[in-house]
Amino acid sequence: MTSSSSKTALVIGATGLIGTHLTQQLCQSGYYERVKILVRKPFSFQHPRLQEIQFDFDHPNGLLTQADDIFCCLGTTMKQAGSKEAFRRVDYDYPMTIARLGREQGARQFSIVTAMGADVSSLFFYNRVKGEVERDLAKLGYPTLLIYRPSLLLGDRTEARLGEKIGEGVMRTLNPLIPSKYKAIAGEKVARAMCSTAQNGLTGLHVFDSAAMQAY
Repeated sequence: MTSSSSKTALVIGATGLIGTHLTQQLCQSGYYERVKILVRKPFSFQHPRLQEIQFDFDHPNGLLTQADDIFCCLGTTMKQAGSKEAFRRVDYDYPMTIARLGREQGARQFSIVTAMGADVSSLFFYNRVKGEVERDLAKLGYPTLLIYRPSLLLGDRTEARLGEKIGEGVMRTLNPLIPSKYKAIAGEKVARAMCSTAQNGLTGLHVFDSAAMQAY
């Protein structure tokens, strides 16, 4: 059994809103001896525990996925992706590829950010893909699978998303009137929930909505 002091974490999607916060928190927590991130471009944050690996998701190297705990913060939008096929590649194919490789290399815990409304039966393509990745990750045999379904995310992104910015403004105004499950949540808070729950020794499948994550 791996002790917490010698554990390795692997983060994919480290340059996004949640991933940036999560990477910093994992490094600073001291729970992991090493925190690997798979990136296509240099990461701005530096830390003695951080190992930055230039990585091509379309041509993965299985050895680079070796870790005890894997965190997936990958995600795009239909507009950014440009097509349903491109969206599915980022939000389904890449997480599944890393999850399979990681499990083959001995990873025991997988954490992923999907979305409120994730459902394989959804009429909406976005929610359906999120539901499909949740379903198929559960078939890979991870002793621990942690799924985080935030509502609208608050925080500064590296890329502008006009629709989300408008929605963020509306949600900030209406947030006091909205049930906890549907309230907008800061990306930093989602990251904190991921970092904390990953260290709790949970086993099996656990799903966290915005209401549960607000506690962190």
